[in-house]
Amino acid sequence: MQSGYDVIVVGAGSMGMSAGYYLARRGLKTLMIDAFDPPHEQGSHHGETRLIRHAYSGDALYSAWALRADVLWQELEALTGEQLLLRCGVLHLSVTGEAALVEKALRAKQHYIPYEVINAEAISRKWPGICAADTMRGLYEPKAGVLFSEACIRAYRRLALEAGALLLPYTKVEHIQVEKERAKGVAVTTNNGQFFARQMVITTGAWYQMLEPFVKLPIRPVRKVIGWFEVDNKLYGSDCFPGFTMSTASGDYYSVPDINGKGLKIGRHDGGLPWQANAPLPPFGDHAEDEGDIRHLLETYMPKAAGRLLLGAVCKYELTPDEHFIIDRHPVYDNVWLAGGFSGHGFKFASVVGETLADLVEKGQTEWKLDRFQLARFHQQQEQIAYSD
Repeated sequence: MQSGYDVIVVGAGSMGMSAGYYLARRGLKTLMIDAFDPPHEQGSHHGETRLIRHAYSGDALYSAWALRADVLWQELEALTGEQLLLRCGVLHLSVTGEAALVEKALRAKQHYIPYEVINAEAISRKWPGICAADTMRGLYEPKAGVLFSEACIRAYRRLALEAGALLLPYTKVEHIQVEKERAKGVAVTTNNGQFFARQMVITTGAWYQMLEPFVKLPIRPVRKVIGWFEVDNKLYGSDCFPGFTMSTASGDYYSVPDINGKGLKIGRHDGGLPWQANAPLPPFGDHAEDEGDIRHLLETYMPKAAGRLLLGAVCKYELTPDEHFIIDRHPVYDNVWLAGGFSGHGFKFASVVGETLADLVEKGQTEWKLDRFQLARFHQQQEQIAYSD
């Protein structure tokens, strides 16, 4: 099997485009393939903005990775001359208990992340747009903020192409053939021809199902909705109001402040409806709860923001059973790298994930401890994972 490229990246969205840039920057002959034309609305990266925060509960790697990702986003801004990151702060709110906030505070201390623990009275005083319940507690990160997600992907795309990478948009993968002997490489057959490489990275997000049976991962695609609401910019503008995450008895939510009059953006992290790759995606408003659910959150805790809906949109989440990422070799082919399950909190890591995937392709290893993201953790759920030779 001939080798036309050092590496083929299948899926050039958030993680794939970043990986393509870091691979090409290191001098590897890189081909990126995407079924659409990134950035686009068929993945998990549209909707203009994503939160970037640093204090994480759970695995300690997340906080360390978030800080490295932030450095790389700043580097991308410097290279492009564009603003990609807005530091408006992020407020973590909980109505149901303080356990997660305590762990976030611990991580913040360990990594020297500026933070402030704040009670309900202080929350309402500092941000009068929030009607804080008596049981509400918060942890505020002043150095966190918002990433302009589509602009980030455009920036990585431009720099990747300048570094010598090739991008094939509107190119659908029809078949993947990998020889078990690593030296013989990978052949990818598409609607635009066949391409060869020594290694391959797959980052197809909610579209992993389209690559079965070559690989079948425990990734669940979910339809999610987002709304932008008309608000008073003096209460909810990005110069005075932070992004937030909120844990309530009814669910977990996130929000981005009003930026340039586009409205306060709000969505729900949990819940959502199952979706199958290539199936129609019902538009916003197709279900009554699309607006009703997020509006109820605003009416309860931010009634002054529960005004006119300016825009509603749908997107696709890609979730693993434990909501941690997958970054690992293919279980059969050691020259194929798999990365997925990033939805809900993954975009902020796109920069460091791309850098890490470049490490794995170039060196076969990385300085980061990725045990949490290995496929082996699903071995007790073998019925959810099947691989084809």
